[in-house]
Amino acid sequence: MADEILSPDPLMIQESLEDWVMTKCENWRDNYESNYAFKFEEYYRLWRGQWDPADSERASERSRIISPALQQAVESNVAELEEATFGRGKWFDISDDVADKEKLDVQYLRNKLTEDFESCKVRKAVAECLINSAVFGTGIGEIILEEVKEMAPATQPIMDGGLTAVGVNITDRVVVKLKPVLPQNFLIDPVATSVEDAMGVAIDEFVSKHSVELLQEQGIYREGYVGSAPEDTDLEPDQDLTVYNDDKVRLTKYYGLVPRELLEEEGVDVETNSMYVEAIVVIANGGMLLKAEANPYMMQDRPVVAFPWDIVPSRFWGRGVCEKGYNSQKALDTELRARIDALALTIHPMLAIDATRLPRGAKPEVRPGKMILTNGDPREVLQPFNFGQVGQITFAQAQALQGMVQQATGAVDSAGIAGQVNGEATAAGISMSLGAIIKRHKRTLINFQQSFLLPFVTKAAHRYMQFDPENYPVADYKFNATSTLGIIAREYEVTQLVQLLQTMQQDSPLYPVMIQSIIDNMNLSNREELIATMQQAQQPNPEAQQMQQAVQQAQMEFQQSQTAALSAQAQESQARATKYAIEAQLAPEELEIDKINAITRNLQAGDQDDKEFERRIKIADALLKEKQIEGKRQDAPDNQRNEQPTTPNQRSVQPSVRQIGLVGEPGQGNGGSL
Repeated sequence: MADEILSPDPLMIQESLEDWVMTKCENWRDNYESNYAFKFEEYYRLWRGQWDPADSERASERSRIISPALQQAVESNVAELEEATFGRGKWFDISDDVADKEKLDVQYLRNKLTEDFESCKVRKAVAECLINSAVFGTGIGEIILEEVKEMAPATQPIMDGGLTAVGVNITDRVVVKLKPVLPQNFLIDPVATSVEDAMGVAIDEFVSKHSVELLQEQGIYREGYVGSAPEDTDLEPDQDLTVYNDDKVRLTKYYGLVPRELLEEEGVDVETNSMYVEAIVVIANGGMLLKAEANPYMMQDRPVVAFPWDIVPSRFWGRGVCEKGYNSQKALDTELRARIDALALTIHPMLAIDATRLPRGAKPEVRPGKMILTNGDPREVLQPFNFGQVGQITFAQAQALQGMVQQATGAVDSAGIAGQVNGEATAAGISMSLGAIIKRHKRTLINFQQSFLLPFVTKAAHRYMQFDPENYPVADYKFNATSTLGIIAREYEVTQLVQLLQTMQQDSPLYPVMIQSIIDNMNLSNREELIATMQQAQQPNPEAQQMQQAVQQAQMEFQQSQTAALSAQAQESQARATKYAIEAQLAPEELEIDKINAITRNLQAGDQDDKEFERRIKIADALLKEKQIEGKRQDAPDNQRNEQPTTPNQRSVQPSVRQIGLVGEPGQGNGGSL
C-alpha cells in the first residue's frame, strides 16, 4: 500500500538521503529568512544595545543612543521566571502511584536526577533558553547524550595491606545535557506549530572540527575526511563580530521523518513498512553523510524541546518581550536621539562672523583660550548665536514612553509604573496593579513548565533509564513542576500575610502557621533553619506532655466522681419521692381501717348499739374529713397553710375521737356515756 502511495518522482529517482534532507532544510531556511530573520536580528540588537544604521527612524539622526528600557524588561521578566523555577532549590518532583507502598524508589530517582542535572549544568542551559525566548519569542533546547568519564579520588591497599595506593577511580557512564539553540540555527516545517507535529526539525550550526573527528574515532560518525566549512554569517550567534573560519564544520542534525527507501539504501535496518520512518540524520558541510539511523530512543521521541514566551495562534514562533515592547522602544529611542541632537545645537556655543573682516587664513574655532583675530571691533565682527532651548515637554514624553515599554512588557523596576506602583496610588491600587502583573508572569510560567521544563525532565529520565539502567530504575513515573512564585509575587504575598497576621491573636492556632508562611516566602539565607526551629518549637515536650496527660486524667476522675455523687443524690431523691407517693396512696386506706376499727369495737346486740353504731359512723366521717383537710394543708405552701383558720367543729370532734378511742380498752369496763 505504501509503495502505491509513494510513487517515485522521475526527477528525484537518483536523490540520496543527504540530498533529500538538505533540500528540506534549505526550503525551511528560505521561509525563516524571508519572514523572521530580519526581525530577530533587530530584537537582538535592541536587547544588546547595539546601534545599526537600519534602526534609525530619521535620516537626520546623529545620535546612536539606545534606551535600556527594553533590556530591563527582558532581564526583569527572565529573572522572575528563573526565581520562580529555581528559587526553592527543588524545581521538579515525581508523583508516585497511590497503590505503591514503596516510596524510596521515587525519592531515589528524584535525588539522582537532581544530582546529575547539577553536574551537567542544566540550570544554566535552561536560563539561556529563557533569555532566547524573551528576546526572540521562542526558547529551543536540544537534548544530547554524552559519554563521560567520572573521576573520583580513591585509595587502594597494596602489598597485602602494608601500603596504600592513592589514585583515581574512573567510571564510564552516559549523561544527558541540554544545549540551547538560537533561532537562526533551528529549522522546522513552516506549517507545524510544535516539534512533535512537524515533519522534522533540524539544527544547523557551526561546531569545532575536532569534536567531529573525536566522534568519528569513537565510531559514532562514519569515517571520512571532513574539511572546513565555507563562511556563512547567517549562522553566527553575533553577526557583528569578525568571523573565524578555520577548523569549523557546518553540522546539520535532522530529527524527523525520512522516506523509508532512502534510509534502507544507506544500509539501515527498518522494522516497519511505513512510507516514512522516524530517523536521525547528521550531515557535515551540506553534503557528507556522517550518521543515519532509525530513532534509537525507546519512547520514539525527538530530542528537541521548545516553548513560546507567548503563544501566537497557529504559529511555531512565539511572541517575546522584545516584540511586545518594540514600538514603544523605537519611539523612546527616537525621542532621546532627537533631544540629544537638539542639545548639540543649543548647548555648544556658536558664532556668527563677518567673514570679510577676518584676517587671511584665520580659523574661527570656539574653544577655551582661543584667540580670534579680527579687522575692527570684535563686537561688530563676532556675535554669539544659538538655536534656542530644548523644550521641557520632551522629558515628560520620554518618561511616558518608558512607562509604555513597561506596560507592554509587564516589567516592573524600582521606578515602577507611573501612578500605579511608585507610591502615587493607594494600597488597593498598588495591590490591583501587582496582581495584574503577577497574572502575566504566572501565565508565562505555566506555559514554560508544560511546554519545555516537564518534557525535558521526562525525556532526560527516559534516556537515563535506557542507557544507564544500573543507576535509574525503569518504571513509568509522572513528573511535576514545583515552581513557586517569583520575587514580585512573593513580596506581594508576604504583604498580604502580614496584614492578615495583624488581625489575629497570638494564641490562635493559625498564628504560627502564618508566621511559617511568611518566613517561607522571604528570601533569607537561613530560611530552612528558621522553619525547622519553628517546627521543633511547636512539637510538645515529652515530660510536659506526660504531666499534662496526668492533670487531664486527674481532672477527668474528679469529674467522674462528681457525676457519680450527683447521680446517687438523684437516685436518693427519686426513692424518697417514690416513698412519699406510696405513703400518699396508702393514707386513705389506713383511715378506712381506723374508721372500721373505731366503729366495730365493743358493740353488742340491741337497738342501743345500732344507734351507737350510726353515731360513731358520723363522727368517723367527720374525723376523716378533718384529716383530709389537714393533708391538703401540709401539701400547700407554708404561707397558705398558716392562713387557714381552725373551725369550731374540728375542736368538738377531736375530744370525741379521743373518747371513742378509749372505749373498749382493756381494763375499762363495758362502756360509758359520751
